[in-house]
Amino acid sequence: MERVGCTLTSTYAHPRPTPTNFLPAISTMASSYRDRFPHSNLTHSLSLPWRPSTYYKVASSYPSVAPYCTRSQRVSENAMLPFVSNRTTFFTRYTPDDWYRSNLTNYQESNTSRHNSEKLRVDTSRLIQDKYQQTRKTQADTTQNLGERVNDIGFWKSEIIHELDEMIGETNALIDVKKRLERALMETEAPLQVARECLFHREKRMGIDLVHDEVETQLLTEVDTILCCQERMKLHLDKAIAQLAADRASQHELEKDLSDKQTAYRIDDKCHHLRNTSDGVGYFRGVERVDATVSVPESWAKFTDDNILRSQSERAASAKLRDDIENLLVVTANEMWNQFNKVNLCFTNRIAETADAKNKIQMHLAKTLQEIFQTEMTIESIKKAIKDKTAFLKVAQTRLDERTRRPNIELCRDMAQLRLVNEVHEVDDTIQTLQQRLRDAEDTLQSLVHTKATLEHDLAVKANSLYIDQEKCMSMRKSYPNTLRLVGFC
Repeated sequence: MERVGCTLTSTYAHPRPTPTNFLPAISTMASSYRDRFPHSNLTHSLSLPWRPSTYYKVASSYPSVAPYCTRSQRVSENAMLPFVSNRTTFFTRYTPDDWYRSNLTNYQESNTSRHNSEKLRVDTSRLIQDKYQQTRKTQADTTQNLGERVNDIGFWKSEIIHELDEMIGETNALIDVKKRLERALMETEAPLQVARECLFHREKRMGIDLVHDEVETQLLTEVDTILCCQERMKLHLDKAIAQLAADRASQHELEKDLSDKQTAYRIDDKCHHLRNTSDGVGYFRGVERVDATVSVPESWAKFTDDNILRSQSERAASAKLRDDIENLLVVTANEMWNQFNKVNLCFTNRIAETADAKNKIQMHLAKTLQEIFQTEMTIESIKKAIKDKTAFLKVAQTRLDERTRRPNIELCRDMAQLRLVNEVHEVDDTIQTLQQRLRDAEDTLQSLVHTKATLEHDLAVKANSLYIDQEKCMSMRKSYPNTLRLVGFC
């Protein structure tokens, strides 16, 4: 076996033995140098690692002298040269000048080949160094870019974490305010029920006390105030629920973006720390032709910035809503407490008025009873007086009757007769006057009894009103929730 591409010296340093009956032409020496490399196109890249098989091929056949001989000089392979002395007959003989010129030519070609080879070696060494430095610089630039990318991801990740913490805190604060609003809304049910119960109980007032007074007006105002507060609380509660949904959606986007950032950070950080000697490096043919990217640095940064801006916007809206709810709780609590105090003040005034009227009625009733007693005593005295006057009338009439029995001339209209007649008329007038007075006294007694009944009924009405306002209504209003409960605190 002989490697194609060997030098002249290496070729002739160990020449193959030549048959005794065959001597090759001198020209074969020169042609072997001229055609020392086989014609083959090297399709490989010179930047690939060096392998002997890349530049050399193994020849399995020995060079033949047939291509270098003229037609007249060719000898058939099957023909044998019978005599060595006939060699000159078949081969051309060269002169010594030809021989020297051939050697000089070979020397020059050898020098040229060696010079070209040395130049190629130097250029190849320089190319290897340049490509090595370029490759290292490219790898260093890529590593630097990966480091910058890791820093960018770390920056945005820290921004997302900060915003996510702020959003979680804001969401928790809004949840707390929402719970307070729900508790405050539940606390308004008791005052509303109390106000309605008061109105219901006051409908049980009787007679003239069933009046549309200031207490009833303020109770109706209290019901309207509580209902208005409930409507505003429900409206803000719906806003809080919607805002919580928006906050959670923004928080979900941040968490999803943070998860992607963490994964990308881990991958890029691993790539940033990969070296030529690192474990796990290998060939992945065609991976450079795969373009799975979905964004550019501008859109990538804008995506996270938009998420953060959206979160900040939702957080600002949530904070404003929290402030509105806080103010609403304070305002509604003040409104309900002010109206509650107004109603209580009206109740107090009304109870005082009713109690004063009751006391006056009781006083008038006592006087009426006393007057009835006095009138009854007067009636009894009149009756006794009339009874007493009947005795006087009987005596006078008896005297006149007896004097009618006087005989004849004795029937004289004397002073006694005149006086007895006057006495009878006087006593009779007195009895008639006393009887009229008795009738008047009895009429007055009936009036007093009617007044007494009226006062007693009015007293019962006032007592019922006092019981409703003081015992039922005011006793219920003692359990009115305090300010802390009205603003949602337990």
